[in-house]
Amino acid sequence: MPGILLAIAYTALFLYGMRRIPFFSRVPGLPMRWVAVLFVAKILAGTVLWAVYTYIYTDRLTADVFKYFDDSAVMFNALFDRPLDYLKMVTSIGNDTPYFTEYYYAVMNNWIRQFENNIYNDSHTMIRLNAMLRLFSFGHYHVHTVFACFLSTTGLVGLFRTFAPLLRGLERGLMAGVFLWPSMLFWASGVLKESLLVFGLGLFMIGAIGLPMERHRWRAVLATVIGLSIMLVVKFYVLFCLLPGLIALLWHRRNGGNAILKSAMVHALAVLCVVGSGLILPGYDVLQLLALKQHDFIGMATSVHSGSFVQLPALEPDLWSFVRNVPHALYMTLLSPFAALSNGPLGWASAAENVLLLLAPIVALRYRRPWSEVDKPMLLFCLSFILLLAVLIGLTVPVIGALVRYRIPLLPFISVATLLLIDARRLPRWLPFTSRT
Repeated sequence: MPGILLAIAYTALFLYGMRRIPFFSRVPGLPMRWVAVLFVAKILAGTVLWAVYTYIYTDRLTADVFKYFDDSAVMFNALFDRPLDYLKMVTSIGNDTPYFTEYYYAVMNNWIRQFENNIYNDSHTMIRLNAMLRLFSFGHYHVHTVFACFLSTTGLVGLFRTFAPLLRGLERGLMAGVFLWPSMLFWASGVLKESLLVFGLGLFMIGAIGLPMERHRWRAVLATVIGLSIMLVVKFYVLFCLLPGLIALLWHRRNGGNAILKSAMVHALAVLCVVGSGLILPGYDVLQLLALKQHDFIGMATSVHSGSFVQLPALEPDLWSFVRNVPHALYMTLLSPFAALSNGPLGWASAAENVLLLLAPIVALRYRRPWSEVDKPMLLFCLSFILLLAVLIGLTVPVIGALVRYRIPLLPFISVATLLLIDARRLPRWLPFTSRT
């Protein structure tokens, strides 16, 4: 009960702060009352997520919603006996020694990966974040849910603010397409990497695209740097999938010209960088690292006997191996959740989300606007990110349940790509996500 009361108090405090901060309270097309409703809805969804992994899937050691929270207690407890150790661990300064491994990290269950490689372990970020949140939560889990939902809501508001000026008359559709995908509402509302990733993604996008034209450009720089830093230490591959399309978009905004040609040139250069990455940075051959990542993911999934495991074609560290597996990768990311119907309510929700995903292009084509009115550079940017991340996930993730979580960053961009093609004037007036003035 004390934890619930404390969570309610923090919820009220965040709602009060949102009303006082223009970033939340003065969003054209998104009234503050809806921001508040969406924030509370996310907290409820995060509480349902906690309940699912408390009363249905009861193995706490394998539940991601508890992994980082439980391990953070080991780090946090050092604050009382050896506060300097706590500071070194949360700041990652001077903590890479046998002493810390023996007394702290070896006691945790998720600091040291079973399949270790030279890629940064993003679990460290989540354990550190939870260890810092314990200063405010006093060890009550539901408080961490409230903080995670605030971070995620902030990121989603940032995404909405980024794209709303491009989608006049479709703000309600954008709100639904950013906030209300089932996976976004469920998985990005818990004490998981997805909540922090969405926070970083929203800040990065509004900084790189939504704010540069405003007078206070320092805000754009600050948002971009914070968002970029978070994405680098949570899921850096999402950032790398964003960059080719973003560079092409910003290039076109600065100099104009043929958007398709510029996008093709940037992506061709990106492919060359990937193929030559081993020569540029010895030990970081991207194709080899991805093949190793797939191997490790398959090994981990088979060791725990994952119920939604799907055998993937084995990757070799050469370009042709990746190219020939692209169709299968797209199938895995965009269609394989239909195969999870036998996995209970979570599988049904994933399949229902896939129906919405497949309806998106149909609606876009049915109510399409003239091609001359389409924002082609922005559409190409969205499609670039969708395809690159979908291919990367589909090549390396053999578990449908994990794949549904990993593709969460794609969902708002699928919505934006759909809405960029839609003519608001052609939509039936009974549709609830249209808003005409």
